[in-house]
Amino acid sequence: MSSKSFVQITTDLTKGMEALRAEIPDTMKGFGSMAKEAMKEGSLSALDKELIALAIGVSVRCDGCIGFHVKALIRLGVTREQLMETLGICTYMGGGPSLMHAAEAARAYDHITAARAATPAQ
Repeated sequence: MSSKSFVQITTDLTKGMEALRAEIPDTMKGFGSMAKEAMKEGSLSALDKELIALAIGVSVRCDGCIGFHVKALIRLGVTREQLMETLGICTYMGGGPSLMHAAEAARAYDHITAARAATPAQ
């Protein structure tokens, strides 16, 4: 298996989504509104909702979802223990294929955390 850079994956996808925003703005605006409403604090915290989103991203084997949701989780202050516990649930529910993508999510956490630490605060 080749090594993936989740920093690069999310950077590349962000550029691709810029094109979508330019060419299908109403669709992208609708998706953005749905995401904002779904992820806002309610009975579940934003952190809980991002953990659920990551679990679904792992389950459906979506590298971009893993990258973006791990970034959001780091921004929200997820602990490594919370992340690992969530990935354990993913593995339990999804078996071997989810285990492979749970490992990728753990790598994404390490890569994105290291990249953030290497970037000077602005």
